Amino acid sequence: MSAALPLLLLLLSPGKKPAREQGEAELKFGIDVAKKGLWSEARFRFERAATLTPDSAQAQNNLAVSLEQQGDFKGARAAYDKAIKLKPGDVYIQQNYDLFREADDKRNRKAKKKPAAPTP
Repeated sequence: MSAALPLLLLLLSPGKKPAREQGEAELKFGIDVAKKGLWSEARFRFERAATLTPDSAQAQNNLAVSLEQQGDFKGARAAYDKAIKLKPGDVYIQQNYDLFREADDKRNRKAKKKPAAPTP
């Protein structure tokens, strides 16, 4: 009888949410804080969502947006690439990536055109 009690308690006790459910909660929270412009918190939440649900194109896309907002363009490009691989043909992700790529390419061209600072 004593061996059955721990098993019964285990079955009845509320455990951790499954990873997918936790990931979706992190994603939702990240979206909420991103709408308020809290990009550091959003990035943290999207990183957690991407870790908990590595097959989520939405988590990768939102992570890419938050990285872009924080100026991590290399990281944003990698996250967009992963999102597109996870869900090829998704119009929303492709639009975000195309806009990002256009702006990033423009930034890179400007950086290459800047003359070197004169040395004293």
